[in-house]
Amino acid sequence: MDHIKIKDVAIYHPDNVVDNDFYIDHFNRQGKDIRKFLAHMGREKRYIIDNDHENGLTMAINASKRALAKAGLTGRDLDMIVFSTQVPETTFPSNAMYVHDAIDASHETIVYDSNANCAGMTVAVEQAAHYLNSNRYMQRALIVGSDFNSLISNPQEEITYANYGDGAAAVILEKTTESNGFIDSISFNNSATRDKIKYPESGLSQALRGTAEADYIKWLPFDGAVCMPPTFDMIETLLARNNLTAKDIKMFCLSQFALSNIEKFQQHFELDDERIAYVGNKYGYTGTSSPFFAFHDSLEEARIQRGDYVLFWSVGAGFQVVAALFKY
Repeated sequence: MDHIKIKDVAIYHPDNVVDNDFYIDHFNRQGKDIRKFLAHMGREKRYIIDNDHENGLTMAINASKRALAKAGLTGRDLDMIVFSTQVPETTFPSNAMYVHDAIDASHETIVYDSNANCAGMTVAVEQAAHYLNSNRYMQRALIVGSDFNSLISNPQEEITYANYGDGAAAVILEKTTESNGFIDSISFNNSATRDKIKYPESGLSQALRGTAEADYIKWLPFDGAVCMPPTFDMIETLLARNNLTAKDIKMFCLSQFALSNIEKFQQHFELDDERIAYVGNKYGYTGTSSPFFAFHDSLEEARIQRGDYVLFWSVGAGFQVVAALFKY
């Protein structure tokens, strides 16, 4: 029986690092003290594009090339390229088409973009794993998630401007007869809050007609903690139907949106620090790729070994939550 394993992962971020002092000073000039907010979100540093030649697409290409090099592969070895982003550089052609060209992939490679907001890369990895498993002619897929978050972060609102970082992560999935690989996934969606976080605020049609602005994300008051109760239920269901407990999972690679949510997760499942991957203090919140930044650093620190169970979990605007279970 074939399984779909994570062969390799790589990340890319710009060189420019910005620490909390910049944002504290920025919002002090607006009469806001954001120090408690930064502690709540768990921020210390983040990488921000500060030039005219980098964007979400260039970051994705760099992450993809790094992943291929680590895996000892070329673009010709891929059967599928999926680009997950909520800040696309183009709507057509697809951003994945540019990745296809940059890595010299073959003419037979399936290429497309995907958007499930911040849950997007986790969803894309799960969907690609299913597709690879169902198509006997396919062997490998590249899933890259990249968000140029600072481009549309509002300098008047700390929830985006002081919270987000820019970055990309690339994962290579490969079909294998080994016993490790993708196991299961689960989702929960509640579209009642669909208008709380929007870009463009009034829709693309109004922005392009010049009747509305599209400079920044519109973020109405929204407590992200609302997603935690359904998250606990879905994770418990996912583990139970695979005869596992939280103690069996070596590493939880969670959305890095807020340290407070990760702490709630840790407390609920009674997990020690060694089972939680937290990198939000190092990279800021990178959006769609954030669980895979956590995964990448856990591998680099040898906190995950082949054969370990790893659980990915993320949250998208709307809101939606998704979890994917792998045996790495």
